[in-house]
Amino acid sequence: MTTSSGLPASTLPPHFAYQNQRLMAENVPLDRLAHEHGTPLFVYSRAAILDALGAYQRGLAGRKHLICYAMKANSSLAILQTLVREGCGLDIVSGGELERALAAGVEPSKVIFSGVGKTRAEMRQALTAGIGCFNVESRAELDVLDEVARDMGMRAPVSVRVNPNVDAQTHPYISTGLKGNKFGIAHEEVASTYRHAATCRGLRVVGIDCHIGSQITQTGPYLDAMDRVLDLVQAIEAEGVAIEHIDFGGGLGIDYQGDAPPEADSLWAQLLQRMDARGFGDRMIFIEPGRSLVGNAGVCLTEVLYLKPGEHKNFLIVDAAMNDLPRPAMYQAFHRIVPLTPREGEPTTWDVVGPVCESGDWIGRDRALVAQPGDLLAVMSAGAYCMSMASNYNTRGRAAEVLVDGENAILIRARETAADQLRSERALPAV
Repeated sequence: MTTSSGLPASTLPPHFAYQNQRLMAENVPLDRLAHEHGTPLFVYSRAAILDALGAYQRGLAGRKHLICYAMKANSSLAILQTLVREGCGLDIVSGGELERALAAGVEPSKVIFSGVGKTRAEMRQALTAGIGCFNVESRAELDVLDEVARDMGMRAPVSVRVNPNVDAQTHPYISTGLKGNKFGIAHEEVASTYRHAATCRGLRVVGIDCHIGSQITQTGPYLDAMDRVLDLVQAIEAEGVAIEHIDFGGGLGIDYQGDAPPEADSLWAQLLQRMDARGFGDRMIFIEPGRSLVGNAGVCLTEVLYLKPGEHKNFLIVDAAMNDLPRPAMYQAFHRIVPLTPREGEPTTWDVVGPVCESGDWIGRDRALVAQPGDLLAVMSAGAYCMSMASNYNTRGRAAEVLVDGENAILIRARETAADQLRSERALPAV
C-alpha cells in the first residue's frame, strides 16, 4: 500500500497520514500549521504519545511499577504535562530539569535524578523538593551526597547505577553500558559500593539502576543486562542490604529508517517472564523510557528556500538547520523527509541542508524529492532529541512548537526572537 505521496504507508509513523494530498497530524493539516505559525515548526501528536505510553502500560499491567519519562528526550512543558497527567514520573539529569518537572505538576516522589555530575547545589535542591530517588553513578558522588544529606539533617534515597558491560549494539555516542563509557559503577564494584552505602548515615538504599544505551532495537541486550542486575540483587541482599525497586532504564529505539525494535509490551512480556523465572516477579519495577514515547510523535516542518544543482551534488536548502535538528550533525542520524503536499514529476537526488554556516549543517543526504522553492517538507521522527538539544547558533531563534489533539492544535511554545536571546546579555558601558 502507498500513500498519495507515492511513499509506502509504513514509512509514516502512526497518526501521520496523507488525506487528499495533504500530510496530516491526526486531523489537522500540517501545511495549515506551517502557514499559521511559520517554519521551522515542531508539531507533536498527543495521540501518538499516549499510544506509545499505552504499550508500556499494557506490558506492565498487574505489576508494581513506575514509568518515569526521561525528560531529556523532550522537556517541553506541555509534553511533560501530557505524560504526568497519565500517571508518569519523570527522570531528570539536572537542577533545571527538576524545576521543569515540578512546573509540570509531577509528584516529587515520582522524580528520579540520574546523571554523572550532580552538583552539591543540585543535591540540596532535590532533597528539599523530596524526590523519590538519586541514581548514583560513582563512589565519589555517593560520598558527597551522604555529606550533603547529613548537613541537611536528611537521608537521601539512593540506587546505584550499574555498568553491566553489555553491548547495546547502538551508536557509540549513545551507548552507556560498556566499561569504556562514563556511566555507572563497574559490575565488579557494585556489591562493595552497596556495602559502603549501607554504612552512610545520610543515605537510604532503596534500589538498583541499569541503563545500557539509547535507540536499542534488539531484545538480547536487555535480557543480558537484566540477568546481570538480578545476579547483583541476589548478591547484595545476601549481605543484608535490601533492594526495594529495580530500575531497568530505557533506551528502546524507534523506527527512523526501517528499524524494527520490539514493541514495548512485547519486550516487557519477555523481561517479566525472565524476572518471574528467577523469583523476582513481585519486585517493584522502575523504567525510564524517553525517545520511544515521543520520538515518532513529532515532526519538524521546514520550507524550501533554494535549489542549488551542482556537478557532484545537488543541494536543497531549507530554513531548518542543525540548531533545530542536531541529530544528523551529531550522530549522522537519518530522518525521513517528505513533502506536505506531493508534487508530480521525476524526483531529483538532493542533499537537504540548512542555512547555518557549517558543512555539518545537513538534514538528509541523497534524498529523492520533487520540490521547488516555497514548498513545505516534514522531517519525520523529530519528537526526541531535537527541540531539547536545539541551540541559538548563528543567533537563530528556537522554533515554535504545536501540540495536536484530534482536530485541535495548541501553540505550546512561541517562536524565540533575537530580543529574547539578548534579554539576559549585558552591553559594555558607553565610552
